[in-house]
Amino acid sequence: MYQFNAKEITERCVQWIRDWFEENGKGCNAVLGVSGGKDSSIVAALCVEALGKDRVIGVLMPCGVQADINMARKLVDHLGIKSYVINIESAMKGILGEMKDIEVSNQTIINLPPRLRMAAVYAVSQSMNGRVANTCNLSEDWVGYSTRYGDSVGDFSPLSRLTVTEVKEMGRVLGLPKDLVEKVPIDGLSGKTDEDNLGFTYEMLDKYIREGICEDPVKKALIDDKHKKNLFKLELMPCFEP
Repeated sequence: MYQFNAKEITERCVQWIRDWFEENGKGCNAVLGVSGGKDSSIVAALCVEALGKDRVIGVLMPCGVQADINMARKLVDHLGIKSYVINIESAMKGILGEMKDIEVSNQTIINLPPRLRMAAVYAVSQSMNGRVANTCNLSEDWVGYSTRYGDSVGDFSPLSRLTVTEVKEMGRVLGLPKDLVEKVPIDGLSGKTDEDNLGFTYEMLDKYIREGICEDPVKKALIDDKHKKNLFKLELMPCFEP
């Protein structure tokens, strides 16, 4: 049976971040988007452990009014890191306004904010001697629950090989406030939770990923279908070889 030692993995991850910066950005800052959810909270905490709070910068990026932005502020205050607020609403409206001759799809409206947020994070990073931290986890990546060239990218990724269940255990090891670790993730647009959108729970998905077990054949088929259809998001862009 699969065993996960949260303390050991947390310590190894902190050292991995430290080593990565030594090779790829000695003296640079870790810059990341802070939503107030578990993933960005835990990545920020890992970076603070690895680099010190003076080398971690959080970027809060509401699109207009963000109902739960207080959670992002709570994380920033808890860790004592420098932070900036960049509201992406005008950028969002600007782009959609220029698409007046195009019938804008719902998926475009859903995926544009993450792409604008990533552009904003990189803008801050390039101006502040930074390296961008990706905050995706294995569970989301497995079923393609991320935006390509949005939250799916970054310069280094501490959590991409760890499931939601494991990430939450690491958050407890790091001593983060319970409400940041246990906050129910929502998509930020429809008000639906991640699990409502996916059609299965993270607990079910994580068990399937780590143990290959899913008692519900309908849910198993859904997970398999999403995994197969979204594998391209995790691969390098195909290139023609002359």
